Amino acid sequence: MKIDSNRGKKLAQKLYNCFSTTGILGNTEMPEDILPIGMEKGSIEHLLFITLSVSIDYQRDANIMWAASRKTYEDSETRYLFDPRSLHSYQPKTIEQDMRKYRLSKKYKKDAHIWRTVGVSFLKKYDGNPLYFLEDCDWDSLIVLKRLKNDKHIYNGKEVADFPYLRGNKIGPLWLRMLRDNVGITELKNLDQVPIPVDIHVARATLAVGVVHGTFQSEIDEIFNLVRQAWFESVQGLFIKNRPMIALDVDEPLWHLSKYGCTKRDKITGECVKRENCEAKQYCIPGSINITKNHVELIT
Repeated sequence: MKIDSNRGKKLAQKLYNCFSTTGILGNTEMPEDILPIGMEKGSIEHLLFITLSVSIDYQRDANIMWAASRKTYEDSETRYLFDPRSLHSYQPKTIEQDMRKYRLSKKYKKDAHIWRTVGVSFLKKYDGNPLYFLEDCDWDSLIVLKRLKNDKHIYNGKEVADFPYLRGNKIGPLWLRMLRDNVGITELKNLDQVPIPVDIHVARATLAVGVVHGTFQSEIDEIFNLVRQAWFESVQGLFIKNRPMIALDVDEPLWHLSKYGCTKRDKITGECVKRENCEAKQYCIPGSINITKNHVELIT
């Protein structure tokens, strides 16, 4: 397996510029960009909406999940789910039932447990405001990621993670990007050292354009690590909007490239029906790319 960071540099700049203007295959909006009716961008309600919703953004269709989250917030009977104090006062069974109303949850018990635990952790330790947690981390993104993984509390005599799934290798960095891009938090430091939040879409796009290439057959975590390293290397020395480019900047363009383009690519032949209109068509490489939620087979 090889990382082609020179190819990555050209693509990072091109994809970012396209996404910022005409879009990737005509798309410029992420599912989380759409606010629920009546919500003010950058408000505490917006911060909690993003934080709680992203905590269950695993193995989900993002468009469907974020639409469900918006409907849940817009319904006065279920809006309490986005208020940590209310989450603490409602029974877990009620939370589970109400998260099912608009299909916000997919794995009913698990998602309700994640949602309530994250909300109540912010309530008990930070008065229900994630900003106080960020401040307690000195606004340092690396400390935030470390604390997400390590902070725990005692429940029924056992240590339990304060932030289940929000602490994950994908969701933690994704949350930080959303805090910057969606909520508009500008105080965060060391974002340049935060890895790109790799999911199947980001991995698939990275492989399809040859930034990571070769012959490979293994568990998906190995390719995810290579993808993270590839974009760390690729953005070095690049500038956008009078600042250094960072790996997080190519998350959204790559997600769109896969979602609306690379998913149409034939797993064996590499032929893609979207290639003619694709912004990355000159970088699309031939070969076999078969990527699932657990496994990768690659010959490029």
